[in-house]
Amino acid sequence: MTAKRERLKLGILASGRGTNLQAILNAIDAGSLAADARLVITNKPGALAADRAIDAGVPHQLLNHRDYENRLAFDAALVRALRAVGAEWVVLAGFMRLLTPVFIDAFAGRTINIHPSLLPAFPGVNAQKQAVDYGVRLTGCTVHFVDKGTDTGPIIAQRAIEVRQADDPDSLAARLLPVENDLLVDVLRWIAAGRVGLHDRRVTISAESPE
Repeated sequence: MTAKRERLKLGILASGRGTNLQAILNAIDAGSLAADARLVITNKPGALAADRAIDAGVPHQLLNHRDYENRLAFDAALVRALRAVGAEWVVLAGFMRLLTPVFIDAFAGRTINIHPSLLPAFPGVNAQKQAVDYGVRLTGCTVHFVDKGTDTGPIIAQRAIEVRQADDPDSLAARLLPVENDLLVDVLRWIAAGRVGLHDRRVTISAESPE
């Protein structure tokens, strides 16, 4: 699969503060990302990401996962909501839920996630704490396609930062966050430009076309 050049129709899922969501909305507003945010879905009442969407005039919907019988029912509701607004690509921007095949198959090859480590190192939750506890000297962030594993999907791009001697998980997370923001928006720009291909789990990034 190779994405054609298009204005991306985005659905964005978030669970918390929404800093990566804000980076996407800022890039769209500045005209540096050819995308439309069709819908922001949060799964936790009171998530700051909802306020960010509302402030930007982007449609928002709260789908509390606790209101559903099981993960499959919740994921089916996510799919219905995204399809209703014509979303074609989905961004997990700090979405703290594991997705089931109900969702993954509905947006196969069109769902991306930002994770705060250099995958395959430190998947899952508390990646910055894992990095500090393990004593690594480099960590970073990864944007990858979402598959049916936990942070195991094909990697699109990564960026690294130094882990300092004085770092704790909070200080490391704070320094990594702007790097995450920039990388996620850059990858979305590549997708919008038709530069990202996915073939049998192998990701290719084509050269930027001259203007």
